[in-house]
Amino acid sequence: MNGEKPIEGERKVFMTGNEVVAWGALAAGAEIMYGYPITPQNEIMHYWARLGPKFGKRFLQTEDELSAGFTTIGGVLTGKRAFTATAGPGNVLMQEPLSMAEAMRIPTVVVIQQRGGPSTATVIYSQQEVTLTCFGGNGEGLRVVYATASHQELFDYTIKAFNTAWRYRFPAFILGDGYQAKMRESLVIYDPAARGIEMISPEPLVGKTGVPGTDREAAHLRNAFSVEEELLHALGDDIEEYERVAPEIIEYDAFNTTEADLLVVAHGVVFRSVAMAVRELVNQGERVGYFRPITLRPFPGTQLREAAQGAEQLLVVESAYGQLNKLVLENLYGSNVPVRTLFRPGVGITPEEVNEECRALLAGKEA
Repeated sequence: MNGEKPIEGERKVFMTGNEVVAWGALAAGAEIMYGYPITPQNEIMHYWARLGPKFGKRFLQTEDELSAGFTTIGGVLTGKRAFTATAGPGNVLMQEPLSMAEAMRIPTVVVIQQRGGPSTATVIYSQQEVTLTCFGGNGEGLRVVYATASHQELFDYTIKAFNTAWRYRFPAFILGDGYQAKMRESLVIYDPAARGIEMISPEPLVGKTGVPGTDREAAHLRNAFSVEEELLHALGDDIEEYERVAPEIIEYDAFNTTEADLLVVAHGVVFRSVAMAVRELVNQGERVGYFRPITLRPFPGTQLREAAQGAEQLLVVESAYGQLNKLVLENLYGSNVPVRTLFRPGVGITPEEVNEECRALLAGKEA
């Protein structure tokens, strides 16, 4: 089966989110996964280790998450379309190699299935890894972070992350969660080529033939600097490029923003509850809308400000203690619109709870 495509055309399936990620990586042409077990992402490794060899793919279980991150970088440096996955404390440990990938502009792809914190906490669910994933490590957060809300998006953005990483040479993350990892839901899996998606071919970043600077351009892969001014110069170039390409990367979803007195902001799986509640309220005649950042890095700040212009108040809903809210407030700086919050760290939020909170805020406004 090594010469066969993992997916021919497209087909509808019913599977867990972790299984979806493995199929998405196969569809994207990933060649090797490096990883270390941690709930709730374990099954990504299990499915990949079972499916991959059928199509000539490889897997290496490392001794810990530090090693998983560094070996993933090593695979990418040799020109492999490599990836890894982790969660919670593993995400913490992996920040050292991921900081290295950020500094050296190595197109690393990482899947994060968030779990509750701090430390070991719960192995099930949270949205408490937003700050860590977006800004973790001793760098400036020059990363791309896609926050998925469904199994279809897990598949779509796993494929997209490989292209984004290789096109822009910034680490790319798919930020899921324990609910998405473990639950089953239907989706359509497909061969990217069947939908006109051209996968960017990886290339070796080291070990090329010829003399650097003479036969070819030098790679300038560097993560250590002798003096502060060198670091400033290198970061300045990277930050300038990150800001330049950000408009091409940014993604968001918005509904009924021009008609809304109350704008609800959410991301990831919590957005599903928000979308259901908001649409129900609109059908009942309420002036409510929603805004969903799909990329948390870079953040769709301009689009959020535009969506919030006509609203009398915002409601930020998340399963964390304000990690999304910090991004919202930063990008709304200077705006006078009041921002309310519904925080439930590590706990799922239902449409009914969002509906109740919205009605209370609308009633208070009208009073």
